[in-house]
Amino acid sequence: MRRKNGFTLIELLVVIAIIAVLMAILMPVLSKVRKQARGAVCIAHLRQFALIFAMYTDDHDGYFNKGWDVGEVGLWPNSLRPYYKDNEKILLCPMATKLLSRHGLGPYASWDRDIDVPGGGSMLVVSSYTINSWTNYMTKDRGSSAGTRKKEWFWKNTQGVKNANYIPVFGDGTWNDAWPWPGDNPPVFDGEFGGAGSPGSSDEMKHFCIGRHGAFIQMLFMDWSTRKVGLKELWTLKWHREFNTAGPWTRAGGCTPDKWPEWMRGFRDY
Repeated sequence: MRRKNGFTLIELLVVIAIIAVLMAILMPVLSKVRKQARGAVCIAHLRQFALIFAMYTDDHDGYFNKGWDVGEVGLWPNSLRPYYKDNEKILLCPMATKLLSRHGLGPYASWDRDIDVPGGGSMLVVSSYTINSWTNYMTKDRGSSAGTRKKEWFWKNTQGVKNANYIPVFGDGTWNDAWPWPGDNPPVFDGEFGGAGSPGSSDEMKHFCIGRHGAFIQMLFMDWSTRKVGLKELWTLKWHREFNTAGPWTRAGGCTPDKWPEWMRGFRDY
């Protein structure tokens, strides 16, 4: 008797089982490739911001935006907007998919807030990048009490700066700006937003210390270079002129892996 064409039930089940095994093998690989592609887009955005910051400082005799020296109208979305204009897609890392205002806390959150604009009124800004506010062109001390953030600690200008490749300017973050200190505590969990007393304005290293790209974030430096920065490495960078790069959360300052929150203990030490 001649056999009919087609699969038997057992053959069909074998084929399905093989496909399932292949999918199980390929899915983690595809997920990794997808994250790498999104990371590449993120770093491309920061390279565009490198050109934007370079053009802005060139146009202003080397000075950065005034920031809180003049209030919200001096914040980077106002100062840099003429340079990126309507290209708002560069304001978002593709890994940041949830709005902070919609309870999107965590490493993949983007921040959104209304910012006063020159001439009156305000605009809604949505972004997943944070500026190092110590770069601002401040002409007075900033803080709740005189001397909290001394004006002489701010970088203000790009001219004559040494080791600019270790001075952070702009990178992955959870708020529009941050003022890191050497003693800032690391996040208890990935994506913890600021300190317990004042979440937006204490332990501000937490705004940068997020696992958006695994154990790293993407960062733009004052020499206009971009690279991945290890989360523990953040405490070794020169955030302001008097920043102690051998502070309590560095190997030079005596920090050991067991002192870090559990989610960070396996990351590279610096």
